[in-house]
Amino acid sequence: MDKKLLENKFHNDMVYIYEAAKKLKYNPSYFWRMVCEKGGYQTAKQLIHTETPSEGFTTLWELGRLDISVEAAVLKPEYDVLFTKDEKQICIDRLAAFGYTPDGGQANG
Repeated sequence: MDKKLLENKFHNDMVYIYEAAKKLKYNPSYFWRMVCEKGGYQTAKQLIHTETPSEGFTTLWELGRLDISVEAAVLKPEYDVLFTKDEKQICIDRLAAFGYTPDGGQANG
């Protein structure tokens, strides 16, 4: 698949994350503003490279829904070519620190 089309598909996944969070009675307004201004792909790149997990990541962990985090989306096999090995490792490490593995779900913390 063309990289631009893949970035668009990833953007749609970021929109899905926002909508899924809203259904959980959580409104990630800062995340949504970033997605609208930068696009989902650039938003993910920015969030991955923060020193600490975002407030939204922490809230999703508290809700037991790291499966809908940006980090989990980055690790989907279909997006393998969009992110570097280092970026994917950051996501793996961040998720693991909160007891979540993409293939094994989340331990309730």
